[in-house]
This record gives sequence, structure tokens and C-alpha cells, in this order.
Amino acid sequence: MKATSRENTANVLRCFLWFFPLLFITCYSFGQASTNGRVTDSLTKTSAADTTKRIPGKPTVTTKTKDTLISKIDTFSLPVSADSLDGPVSYEAADSGVLDIPGRKFFLYGKAHTTYNTLDLKAGRIEIDNGNSTAKAYFVKDTAGKVLDRPVLKDGDMESESDSMFYNFKTQRGLTKSTYTKQGEMFVFADRIKKIDAQSFYASMGRFTTCNLDTPHFAFKARKMKLVNNKWAYSGLAYPEFEGIPMPIGLPFGIYPLSQGRHSGLLAPQFTATESFGLGLEGLGYYKVLNENFDLTVRSNIYSYGGYAINLSPTYRVRYKYNGGVRFNFQNTRINFKGDPDFVNTKTFNFSWNHSMDSKARPGTNFSANVNFGSTQYNRFIPNNNQLNFTNQIASSIQYSKTWGDGKYNMSVTGNHSQNNQTGQYNVSLPNLNMTVNTFYPLQQKESVGTAKWYEKLGIGYTGQVLNQFSFFDSDSPYLKYNLREIIDTMQWGAQHQIPISLALPALGPITVSPSVTFSERWYGQQVLLSWNESGKKVDTTVTKGFYASREMSFGMGAQTAIFGTVNFGKEKRIQAIRHVIRPSISANYKPDFARKDHYTVQIDSNKNTDRFSLYRGSVFNAFGEGKFGGLSFGVQNNLEMKVRDKKDTSAGATKKIRLLDNLSINSAYNFMADSLQLSPFSILMSTTLFEKINITGSTSVDPYQTDSIGRRINKYMWNAEKFALGRFTSGSLSIGASFQSKKKEDDNKEGAKETNDDYITPDEQLRQQEYIRSNPAEFADFNVPWSLTVAYALSFTQQRKPDYSGFTTSTFQSVNMNGDFNLTPKWKMGGSMFYDLTTRKLQNLTMFLSRELHCWQLSINIVPVGLYRSFNISINPKSAILRDLKVNRTRFFYN
Repeated sequence: MKATSRENTANVLRCFLWFFPLLFITCYSFGQASTNGRVTDSLTKTSAADTTKRIPGKPTVTTKTKDTLISKIDTFSLPVSADSLDGPVSYEAADSGVLDIPGRKFFLYGKAHTTYNTLDLKAGRIEIDNGNSTAKAYFVKDTAGKVLDRPVLKDGDMESESDSMFYNFKTQRGLTKSTYTKQGEMFVFADRIKKIDAQSFYASMGRFTTCNLDTPHFAFKARKMKLVNNKWAYSGLAYPEFEGIPMPIGLPFGIYPLSQGRHSGLLAPQFTATESFGLGLEGLGYYKVLNENFDLTVRSNIYSYGGYAINLSPTYRVRYKYNGGVRFNFQNTRINFKGDPDFVNTKTFNFSWNHSMDSKARPGTNFSANVNFGSTQYNRFIPNNNQLNFTNQIASSIQYSKTWGDGKYNMSVTGNHSQNNQTGQYNVSLPNLNMTVNTFYPLQQKESVGTAKWYEKLGIGYTGQVLNQFSFFDSDSPYLKYNLREIIDTMQWGAQHQIPISLALPALGPITVSPSVTFSERWYGQQVLLSWNESGKKVDTTVTKGFYASREMSFGMGAQTAIFGTVNFGKEKRIQAIRHVIRPSISANYKPDFARKDHYTVQIDSNKNTDRFSLYRGSVFNAFGEGKFGGLSFGVQNNLEMKVRDKKDTSAGATKKIRLLDNLSINSAYNFMADSLQLSPFSILMSTTLFEKINITGSTSVDPYQTDSIGRRINKYMWNAEKFALGRFTSGSLSIGASFQSKKKEDDNKEGAKETNDDYITPDEQLRQQEYIRSNPAEFADFNVPWSLTVAYALSFTQQRKPDYSGFTTSTFQSVNMNGDFNLTPKWKMGGSMFYDLTTRKLQNLTMFLSRELHCWQLSINIVPVGLYRSFNISINPKSAILRDLKVNRTRFFYN
């Protein structure tokens, strides 16, 4: 029965009369707690001229010193209530509240809500017992018997929903019945949950899962559980069940991490069976957090044929200063049994180091490292990773750089390494020194007044390099066997200095003129002299160590401008206009022949044919070209755009620009002072984007002159030959790539974009994640994109002179790379990737995958039918990170 207005008014007055004594008692208790039962002296310091202010009801004693008056105010306190709390308890209710003063209880009805410190409790009915410092919460039912407002408790990061709750504010202990709670990614239901302190819980007849449905797809049932808030969950004997059906297997105990961030622990392995390696466990290891700055990961692969692999990955970090990691891998590869015709036993290693420095740690100074070094056969024997299997070039770099003088001076010290895994050659270059002085203007006044004079824009700069390098080869053995004397023989050094002088003259209308002078000098540590061996009918090579220098100087006067041309078709047309931009440039250059003394003529075959070579052939820095140059260097750059009506924009006059040609440039030079071969090869560059989808880039070098039978250029143009041609293509490349995908069915889950608690992911972990994604694409399928396709075509060729100087040989490489996927159904996705070598007409690699969305689980099938390692993998696993090692997996791979 509803209360009348008069009755409501009376209830309000009664509540006020009841609350007034309670309010007095509460204030009385808090006043006690603030003074802690002791008399407090308050000292107030004032100037001598001030008068002492009395506080009514407080005795005041005033004393006078030399400069100040000090007032002492005596206060008194009340004794602390034994049942007072360490914080206020606030409450509210949608229906009513009833205060029982004799029983010291307070009842809240209808969407009751109370908070205390970090605790937040909501329920249909709440009973607060002030005498025992407890709270009880229950649900309510409507007239139809439907359960409403089940008690929901939030305490920090923990949230739970129950049929009934009992909680003690002082001891922070509680008991809940028929409770659902969430800890991290884990959902727990239990008949009873007992909170024994602020962090620990006990549960009986519990069910835990990572599926967020009321009726989960899978769960583990246990009679006893213990949860430590945001740390661990423990269970006794647990039985799994799927779709409510219990499985006839059990886990003797369970330990589940709930904490975020780094913590030590075992790394679960993955079982595999292969024809080439036998039965195996992959990824078995341990992760150890040494302290907040260091950690260590140890992983291993073990196979029944005797092969194994060990990986050590320590990482380090100092916040706001630097971070990095080291990775050492060792493989003892055994393919098939010993005695088998296809038996292979090899030992390989790989070492990598990554280091990066925070730019704010030491402004102007930076140190970085990216080292990747190892056996040339290491990548070949990594199972189930086709990208690394076909990676034949790896490199390393270490760099220290410093900038000072407001950025005017720059210095860097580097070390570099590169290796070719096919030829087995290692090239190491260290230490290398680079020095740069940015352009400065010595004639410029420190305090300029008015327009600067033309001579004040005379600028001078400097760049210098010092390189040291040596080379060696890896033998057939996985270990690096070499002779130290042979390495010393390959060691060489070189230096290069360059001083550019430029002058920015005032523009002559639309034409910009810029004169320049450049002086270059190179130092060499050896000379190479070729000579014809008549008895052996071959060319011998003699290397002489020492200090040698060569110089070059050039003068230039350049001019450039821009020409714009537009063709208008009318605003009513679909294509309204096409604009063409031409940027021609020309420069007059002169270079005296300082390097003629560094070149010589050598007989190269039994037919008395000769050729010209440099004394510094094969040195760290290439030799300067011989001969004078006095001529013109010229070039032209083109850009083409089209303006069309925008169909997507319905506003009047809406247009958009479409790029037809991003760049088409042609450059060459003509030497008036040369007695022959005056025209330099043409360099052509092109890039464009079609339909905002297809990217095309290309480059080529065209030689206008013919060659003789042994590959030497002769003074005859190609267009004057018997067979007309514009030129001879000596090198070139072309790449075409396009990516297409359908519109997303829905926006990505914003919660998935939240940052994790880990503020740093090591380079080693990034690499491991990338390798895992490439090897298991089915586990990372995006069902929101119905289909996607990426296609890439690459072509490259180059002409190289034959070792016997009998002509040229052309090396050509063509390939097509494709990858894509599509949804068979809303829950099934299929895709794959392929790499086809058009030069050999062979399919080098083919991967396919099939993925099934199972809400909290996923099914993934990955197949590699073509590649160095042919394999297939079938895996069923939950999506949750804490249960990612709980999966059914079947893997087989075969070495080709």
C-alpha cells in the first residue's frame, strides 16, 4: 500500500528526529579521533603591534617576548569510540531508510547503495549493523517473483555479484553466496566465497573460465579454490567441462596468474612430431625477473633424433635513459637418424643485440645498436619460418653520435657488419668516423641591418669520413674457421674529405641561379696494380700497402625553374582540368683532370686487347674518374595531376585531385672537353599511384653508346647502329604493388585498443611475436574485414662485365608475391600467401590457413605445402592470455 502525502511528511520528520542524535554521535566520535584523546596546544605567532584575539569559550594565556606575542589556546577532546571506523560510510536508497537506535542498525530499501573507502555495495536491500560494523545485502523480488537488484560488490579492481553478502568493515572479512566474480581475465562462480582479508578469498564448489557468457562454452570445476587479488588463483582437483558436459579427465591442481606486468615463471612447451627431426618439445623454458631493470628468458627445443636448440634472451631497461636486449641462439641440428643417406648434423649459432637510448636522456648525444651476426647456415635450419629460411642477407650496425655548437657540428662513430649466407662472405667495417660541419657564412655580419649583401650568402661546409674494413669467408663447417693472416691481408682503410662552397644569388625572376665549388680528397691504404702474365695467359694482381692520396675539384653554375601548364575542360565536366608541372634544371660544370695519374692501361687477353684501370680499384672509396669535364648537366622533372568532381561530396563545386604521375625525371650530362664518349648515360626515375591503390616505382640507366666484342664502349651512338635503338639499358628495376580490402563490418573493439600495463616490450619479444604471427596467421584472422588482397610484382636486372673481359652478362630477377584472405562464413576465414619466382619459374613458397571463430576459443589450421620446410599445424586454444598454453596442438613439418 502506498503512503499518503501526509504520511510521507510524517516519515521524513521521524527520520530527521532519529538522524539528529545519530549525527551528533558521529560528529562526537570523529571529533575524538581527530585529537586522539590528548590536549593540543596551538601556537599562533604575531607581530608585537598586533592585538591578541580571544576565542569565545577558550582560555587564552598571552606572553610577550622581545618581538612577538605568543598565544596558547587550550582545547579538550572526547574519548574515542571503540567501534568507530577509519572512514565515513555513505549510503542512499530509492525507497526508504529505517533507523533502529536501540539495535544500532540501519536498513536501506530499494536500489540501496553504500560506500566505505574503496568498497562500493549495491543491492535491493542493505542492513548496516553499527554495533558489529557489518553490512548485509540481499536481492529483492517483484510481484511476479522476478529477482531484482542482486548485490554487487566492488572492492578496488575486484567486482562480484551474489545472492547475498555479509561484510565486516573492520576486519574486511566477508561471506557471499551464489557469487559471480571477475579477476583479470578470469570469471569465477562459486556457491560460497569467503573473504579472509583485504586481498585473499576462498571459494567452495567453484567454476572458473575465461568465457564471459552466463553459460560459458567451457569451464573448470573445483571443490576448493583460493584467489589472491591481482596475483594468483589456485585450485585443487579440477575437472574441465565443455558446453556443460564434464570431461573424464582431471587436473590434480592448478596455478593461474592474475597479475599484470612482469613476473617469473615456466614457459610451457608445444609438442611436435616431424619426419626430419622426430618427436619434440618446442619453446620449453623459463622467464626470470631479476629486478626492475633486468630479466632473462631461456627457451629450448628438444627432438628425439638428438637435435636441440637453446635460446638465451636477457633484456635490460632504465626508465627515461635506455633499454635493450641480447639474444643468443645455438642449434644442434640432426635431420634423420645417423646412417641414413639423408642424415645431416650441423651446429649453427646466431647472436643479436638491440640497444636504444632515450633522446631526452642526454640531448645532443645518442648511442644505438642493432647487431645480427651468426653462422651463414643458421637461418636455413630454423623450422617453420619461411621468411627467415630465405633471408640471405643480414647486417649489423652500432652508432655513437654527438652534436654540439647549436647543431653546427656533428660527429658519429659507427661499426657495421654484413654477411651473405649464400656465398658465406662476411664484411666488417669498424671503426668508422663521420664528421660534418653544417654550412656557415663567414662574410655574414653578426648583427645584420637591412637587406643582406649578395656576398654575405657565401657558404662553406665540410664532410669527412674514415672507414676501416676487413673480410673473411665462412667454411662449410658451422664454426668460423679462418686464418688470422688472411684476415689481416684483407684489411684496408680509407678517408674522404669534401669541402663544398656555395653562393645563393638573388633570383632572376622565375629562375634561381646558384654557383658552387667543391674540393674533394681521398686517402687510400693500398694500391692495386694489374699486369698481363704472358706465360700464364692471365691478368695478375699485385697489392701494395702504404699511404696514397687523390684529389678532385669541380666548379659549377646551376639554374632551375618551374613551368606550369593547365588544360581546363569546364566545371560541368567530370574531368575539369589537368595540370602539368615541369621543373627543368641545367648547370655548367668544369672538372680538371687531377686523377689521370691514378689510371693505367693493361693488356687483358692474348689478342693484345687493353683496358684502363684505376690504382685504387676495389678500395674502400671508389677512385675518382679520369679525364676533364667541361660541359652541361641537365635534367627535367615532371608532375601530372587531374582535378575531377567529387562524387562522394554532394556540395556544389566539390572537387578532388587525382595524381596521375608523381614523378618522371630524366638526367644526363654532356662533356664538351672529352675527345669521345661525350654524352653520359641517362638516369630515369618514375613513380606514381593509380586509383589511390596501385603503387608503381621504376628506375633505369640507359647508355647511349655501343660496345665492341669484349664489352668496351665505343664512340658510336645506339641510334646510329644497324638496328635502331634509343640506348642500351645497363640496369633497372620496377615494382608494382596494390592492396585491396572490403569495408569493415563494424568498428574495432575500443577496449582492445587499451594499452597494457607493460610499458616496454623488448625487441626480442617483438621479433618473437612477429615470427609467431607470420607462422600462424590463422590465429590472428580479422573477421571484421570480409576480404583483403595484396599483390606485389618486382623486376630487376643489371649488366655486369664477365671476369674474362669477353663481354657482358645480364642478371635478371622477377617475382610475384601475393597474400590475402576472405570469409567463407561469418565465423570461417580462409587465406594464404605465395611467392613465385618468375626467373626460375618455380613456386618458392606457399602458405594457407583456415580459421574458425569460437567466441572464447578459436580453431586454426596452417599449412605450408611448398617451401624449405613443408608443414601443417592444427591448433585449438582459448583466446585468453592466461590460458594461451592450454591448447590442443598437432604440428608436422618436413625438411626439403
